[in-house]
Amino acid sequence: MSLQKDPENKEGKILHQFVDFADKTVLEIGCGEGRLTWKYAKHAKQVFAFDYDLDALRIARADCPADLDKHTHFINVDSAHIPFTKEKFDIAILAWSL
Repeated sequence: MSLQKDPENKEGKILHQFVDFADKTVLEIGCGEGRLTWKYAKHAKQVFAFDYDLDALRIARADCPADLDKHTHFINVDSAHIPFTKEKFDIAILAWSL
């Protein structure tokens, strides 16, 4: 039996209780394998999720549902060097990253 993280989706329910992702542009810092990304991405307009761990990003890209592929972007970068200087985001998420 494999380890299941948040099988009751408590994290997703709480996230949606406090944040409305509808038509929003989201920046996710430290997305890892996309575990949290998949809990909100279908509601967002655009998602820019980054992580330093290239192996985790490979898994996130491989697990990306086809209907989210066009608006969910995974970027390999260190959080000390966020590659956005003039872009604006409606929501920024940092969870379990530090």
